[in-house]
Order: sequence, then C-alpha cells, then structure tokens
Amino acid sequence: MPGDRGRTPEETDAPLPHEDALLVVRAAEGDDEAFEALVHRHAPVLLRLATRLLGSPTEAEDAVQEAFVSAWRKLPEFRGDARFGTWMHRIVTNRCLNVLRSRPPVTALDSVPEPQAPEHQVSPARAAEAHAAVRDLSRAIEGLSPEQRVCWVLRELDGVPYESIAETVGISQEAVRGRVFRARRYLTEAMAGWR
Repeated sequence: MPGDRGRTPEETDAPLPHEDALLVVRAAEGDDEAFEALVHRHAPVLLRLATRLLGSPTEAEDAVQEAFVSAWRKLPEFRGDARFGTWMHRIVTNRCLNVLRSRPPVTALDSVPEPQAPEHQVSPARAAEAHAAVRDLSRAIEGLSPEQRVCWVLRELDGVPYESIAETVGISQEAVRGRVFRARRYLTEAMAGWR
C-alpha cells in the first residue's frame, strides 16, 4: 500500500491509534463489544511479549488475562496520555515483573524432561549441540534480574525502541540503556564457551 512504505509488517497490521481511541471511549462508557475489539486487537502482541518474558505460555496467558481485567476496571481512569497499546504493554510488563519477582529459585533445567528432536535432517551431534546451547542461553537469561530481563527482551527480541521501553517500564531511557547493556554483558560472559 502506498501509505505503508517504511513500516514493518507488524506495524502495518497494528491497530491505528485513532481507531483505538474511539474504542477506548466507547468501552469506558460500558460498551462491552468495544472492549472486546480492543482485546482482539492487542492480545496477540501482548501474549507474545508475556511469553518471552515469562518463558511459560500458561503464565503468559494468565498475565495477559489479568492485565485486561485490570484495564477494564481502570478504563474510566484512562486519560489517554499514552496510546492504549502502550498502556497495555505497561500493565502486562508490570504483571510479568511481579510474576518473575515472586518465582522461587530456578530449578535446574537438567531436571526438566528434554523435548525429542525431530529425527529427520538433524544429526544427533548437531541436535545435542543445539539443545545444549539453548539450555545454556535459557539458564543465562534466567540469571538476569527481572528488570534487566524485561528491558533486554523488549529491546533484543521484540525490537522495541528505547524510548518506548522507558515509557512501558516507567524509567528513563538512560536507565533502559544501562539495563540492556548490563544484560548483554552478562549474557556475553555467560555464553563465552559457545564462541
């Protein structure tokens, strides 16, 4: 489309802010269908974010569902200082941070059953090496503080700009850059054996 030049596919599919604003007004007035439309528009992106942050689809679904329930209750207080999607990102991120902070110490991944590698096109040695790398990276990511993990996932996996991360997490851009830098340094050191 001519107006979509320079936009990523995800941005092209993203809800338009003015459409969200109208739905938010209607939902705040009690229109259940308007809120349902907002949920359908934003849930897939929020679920991907929560799954990346928490590493558990079940916990991610719970966090997103709780975030939407919270948003529904607080919708009359929504002033529109930020876009609805940004507001929901912040609510989901905070829910995920609470879950990460409340988790008991990490269980060794060796105690979790390993998924079977497909038998076609993968040599056993290559499959074992790939699995070991993923296992080590998962362990390294779990070693990040919840705050570093959120910033790193948003920046490195979701490609969110620093400014948006700062707005979502509620800290300065400099603080976001610092957390991402420390997370990168930690992960580089933790994965040094794989270079």
